[in-house]
Amino acid sequence: MEKTKYIKIAEWMLEKIQLEDYVYQEEVVEEILEKFGEEFIYYNERGSLAINKNVLKEFRKISPDVVWERRGKCWRKRDEYDEPGRQQS
Repeated sequence: MEKTKYIKIAEWMLEKIQLEDYVYQEEVVEEILEKFGEEFIYYNERGSLAINKNVLKEFRKISPDVVWERRGKCWRKRDEYDEPGRQQS
């Protein structure tokens, strides 16, 4: 698959985060399915829809100021109180 498609989706995700306070994985997966197609999602080991790993790889490259909240299963902009690293409790 062409790398630019992964980058396009990653850029779309980043734009969404910049516009909203919290962006929930469940919603993003559904929107990716609708806007870009099923080749960019998959079912993970728990049977839930997840974002293609290549999309997430590109997203990590362009979003150093975004954190992942495990508890809420969402992305958001980094706050001054956040711990180092992408994943937050």
